[in-house]
Amino acid sequence: MSSTELSVAILGAGIWAKEADLPAIAALQAAQVPIKVAAVYSRSTSSASALAEAAQQSLKLDYGVTVYSDAPDREGLDELLARSDIQAVIVVLPLGQQPEIVIKALKAGKHVLSEKPVAKDVKAALELIKTYETEYKPKGLIWRVAENFECEPGIRAAAEAVHSGKIGKVAFFRLSVVNYIDQESKWYQTSWRTVPDYQGGFLLDGGVHSMAVLRTILPSPVASVSGHASLTKPYLLPHDSIQSVVALDSGAHGLVELSFAAPSSARAESFTVITGTEGFLELTSGKNEAGVHGWTVKTVVGAKDPKEEKQFYKVQGIENEI
Repeated sequence: MSSTELSVAILGAGIWAKEADLPAIAALQAAQVPIKVAAVYSRSTSSASALAEAAQQSLKLDYGVTVYSDAPDREGLDELLARSDIQAVIVVLPLGQQPEIVIKALKAGKHVLSEKPVAKDVKAALELIKTYETEYKPKGLIWRVAENFECEPGIRAAAEAVHSGKIGKVAFFRLSVVNYIDQESKWYQTSWRTVPDYQGGFLLDGGVHSMAVLRTILPSPVASVSGHASLTKPYLLPHDSIQSVVALDSGAHGLVELSFAAPSSARAESFTVITGTEGFLELTSGKNEAGVHGWTVKTVVGAKDPKEEKQFYKVQGIENEI
């Protein structure tokens, strides 16, 4: 490893580690970003070994990725965190376990990128943030919650347009994200989602992305929220849908609709519209004509002769956050 290369370990060997983090690291390496996966950890040796093999193949490594697990015949997380050659860890473990692991990694002197949300409830999240701010941030350690939407080029471009005043002063807005989740979905077929030990269910785990969109784009903080949540599909406990009215400090207000209870994929949608005094901005996600997944930002400005501009941005949020 060169003196400038970042050596990381991945803690957790689920879907996201394999299908999101590894491809993102591969993209960074292809862009000549000096980053190396040195080790992986999971509770079971089999899952950790499978991730190490996936890393070997997808990253085209010429060295072996060390496997750590909780098996009695293996070195575990403590031994991994004791390695001086590993500077940072990417934590992709079940939500209920993450705060403890984040603190353990920080105590070991590692920089941390942990999956969203911060914790299973507000109290635990605030305690974790306070501990980091008072004990580990002063030591120069970096902890970031891995919210990839706020790192997406398309969403950042939308934010720049709104914050620069391109559509005038924000008057009102609407965000609607409706998803179809059945019991065969790979996103559902994980034990920590089928029997969650945290409040909010999919609305918490997935809804934070939508909140990141609004938090990034809107130029004023939230002043109040009122809404109604419900459960349409019993297997998506405790709630799977919410509609709310959001008011900002600036006086602007909007509607936010989140649901994972669409009757089929045909009902799925994802869009955000920000309306200002001089025009509006529309943000949508999907594939372009070439089949590339990304975000489309459209602005329409002017009253008598509206001028429309549209730009597509390829998805890059995960590699950007890493």
